[in-house]
Amino acid sequence: MQHLLIPSKRAKLLSEKGMLKSIEKRLNCKIEVHDENQLVIEGDPYDEYNAKNVMSAFGRGFDIDQAYMLLSDEYFFTPINLKELFRSKDQITRVKGRIIGQEGKTKEYIEAVSGAKLCIYEGTVSMIGTIEQIKVANVAIQILLEGGTHKKAYRVMEKARRNLR
Repeated sequence: MQHLLIPSKRAKLLSEKGMLKSIEKRLNCKIEVHDENQLVIEGDPYDEYNAKNVMSAFGRGFDIDQAYMLLSDEYFFTPINLKELFRSKDQITRVKGRIIGQEGKTKEYIEAVSGAKLCIYEGTVSMIGTIEQIKVANVAIQILLEGGTHKKAYRVMEKARRNLR
C-alpha cells in the first residue's frame, strides 16, 4: 500500500470527472482519495510503484496522458521544488514567469529542444522525459533559476543537446 499527498485541486479532478475508474484500470491498482488530498494506492508492488509515479506527475499538474508516459521504463519524472530554493512568493512567481516566458514561448522552446515535457504548477517545475531529455531541459531551467539570461539558457541547452547526439 502506498500513500501520496497531492494538491486538493488535482485530487478533486479525479473525483469530479470520474477519471478514477479508468486510471485504476490502466494502472492495475485500486486508488482511493482520503481527506481531500491523500491518495491510497493498493496493488502489487510494481504496479503500486508505477501508479505512485503517474499520480505524482498528475498531482504536479501534468495531464493524465502525459503522466502515463511514466509507465514506460524509458521515462522519468523530476520535480524541482521552488519553495526550497526561494524564500518569498514574489521570487517564486518571478522565476515561474521566467521559465514560462512571454505567452509560454520559453517553456515551449525548452520542450522543443530537449524533448522533455514541462509543467509549472504551484511551487514546482516538473519534467517528464528520458534521462537525456531531462538533463538538457534541466540545464536551461537551472540557468533561469540562477538569474541567467534566456539567451544564455538557450545557448547552453542547445550545446548540451548537441553533445548528447
